[in-house]
Formats: sequence, structure tokens, C-alpha cells
Amino acid sequence: MGWLWFSGLLVLFALATTWMAMFFGLLASSVEGAGAFSYILLLLIFISPSFVPTASMTPLLRGFAQHQPMTPIIETMRSLLTDGTAGNEIWIALAWILGILVVSYTLALSIYRRSEPATAGQ
Repeated sequence: MGWLWFSGLLVLFALATTWMAMFFGLLASSVEGAGAFSYILLLLIFISPSFVPTASMTPLLRGFAQHQPMTPIIETMRSLLTDGTAGNEIWIALAWILGILVVSYTLALSIYRRSEPATAGQ
């Protein structure tokens, strides 16, 4: 059952980050600008418990790492892979993933519709 939860979270997370990439790509004025969005995601991954426990971080980084979206997602996925259980933060992880997905989807669609030529709908 843990693999099913992990697979579902992974698919939802991939979908959410894909829509986030589309949103930033639509905002960007160049290919390089669109690719720069990945640095935001990488920063969130590096300042999370994905590589080191938050207890070993400085107080400022620890405070940020404990209250950012990647932390409950990573901790839930790690728990599913190591223990086969979802852990305590599965609902927080799902809320973050679904929140990112809904917001990114909505913003990307609104930007796309605004940039669409007026004659495309005729």
C-alpha cells in the first residue's frame, strides 16, 4: 500500500511542478528565463531535509526548512519508501501539492488565455 501512496504522490508532484514550469515559461521572455525557474525548485529542495536533517542546520535555515512546501513532501515520501507508512505529514504534503497544482494551473491558463491572439477563437 505504501508504494501506491508513493506513486500517487509522485504523479501529483510531477503534475504540479509541470504546471508550475508552464506558468514560469509563459511569464519568461526567453528560453533562458524559462529555464531559470528550476533554480527556485532546486533551492527549496536543497533547503529541506532531503540531504541533511533540519536539526543540523543553522537556526535561520532550520526555520525556513521546517516551514516550506518541500519538507512535508520529502518527509512523507521518505517515510513511504523506508517504513511503508505515510507518516504524520501526508495530509500537509497533499495540501501543498494540490495547492501548487491548482494555483499553477489557474495562473498558467489565465496567462495563456491573455496572450492568445484574438483571432484564435474564431
